[in-house]
Amino acid sequence: MDRFETLVGSPLSGLPMLRDSTSRRASSWDRTGGNDDRLHIQPGEEAVLADIAGAGVIRHIWVTIACEEPDFLRKIVLRAWWDGEPEPSINVPIGDFFGIGHAQTRNFSALPLQMSPEDGKGFNCWFPMPFAKGARITATSECSDAEVLFYYYVDYEELDSLPDGLGYFHAQWRREDPTDGISDAGVDNKDYEFGGTNTTGDGNYTILEARGRGHYVGCHLDIHNLRRTRQWNWYGEGDDMIFVDDEPFPPSLHGTGTEDYFNTSWCPTQEYSAPYHGITLPGGENWSGKISLYRYHVEDPVRFRRSIRVTIEHGHANKRMDDVSSTAYWYQAEPHEPFGLLPVERRLPRPDGEGSEGVEGPFDAHP
Repeated sequence: MDRFETLVGSPLSGLPMLRDSTSRRASSWDRTGGNDDRLHIQPGEEAVLADIAGAGVIRHIWVTIACEEPDFLRKIVLRAWWDGEPEPSINVPIGDFFGIGHAQTRNFSALPLQMSPEDGKGFNCWFPMPFAKGARITATSECSDAEVLFYYYVDYEELDSLPDGLGYFHAQWRREDPTDGISDAGVDNKDYEFGGTNTTGDGNYTILEARGRGHYVGCHLDIHNLRRTRQWNWYGEGDDMIFVDDEPFPPSLHGTGTEDYFNTSWCPTQEYSAPYHGITLPGGENWSGKISLYRYHVEDPVRFRRSIRVTIEHGHANKRMDDVSSTAYWYQAEPHEPFGLLPVERRLPRPDGEGSEGVEGPFDAHP
């Protein structure tokens, strides 16, 4: 078996194989020998979590955080650079990086990302992150005045060199608040939810847009239902559309609805987590409030040679105006196109009370 297979072998079948690597860890242990095993990050401060020289692979990251400021999971930014690149390959609010938006936590268990007890405050990432010359990972507090208590492990392997053919890990956060839809005033509810056509993909919410060679390995999508109505208020009639290598509409990967892309069905209202897909926040009555869904393409990554654009309609034919955000995960050859991050005031979640009201009886709809 060659070195590439040794490096990325399956989790169980590869365990007996002896490897020519060295296990290492960067963590927040108390260097004085005491029990203050955490970083004290002040507002505006960047803390270096790991600064690694040489070749290796990050295998696991664990984090838990305490902070008295509201919405701190959107105010702390996780960044990572590989091989001394000028722009970060990870640039995501830390709560969103670990799998749920809205600055919230829940216990859930996917294969690459998990939030664990107590109350989902133990964050785990298992995405492998290779690097040939070095890795730098930071956490930056953009809190207003509260200290951040930051506990972490970064577990990695040191290698003599990196095998050929490996992509570099990337993660990007996006948000549209609200999405560019239309008013429902004077419009029949059935027509608003299910009518109209989309024959171009223009106006879809963009989860990821990247250029180069690589593969997309999934996302979570976070929706705050902003429509206030007592009629049927399903948020998820939008189709997923993934455009590969600058292809025109219709894309080769064209889906049938939001819940379908996230491998669920029939306008789901139940919390659920599985290795590759789940609903961590199902919303309230009539799909009100905040929703979070994930889909990880571990067995079925979407390959691209030149470019990829991962999109989804916000409601059928892009009619809905909700607060939509997302985190996308992918691997690609460097260099990557730079991507930024919205300023902290534009990352904060809306108050929980905003959104839809109850529901008026049953409404006949397709799945």
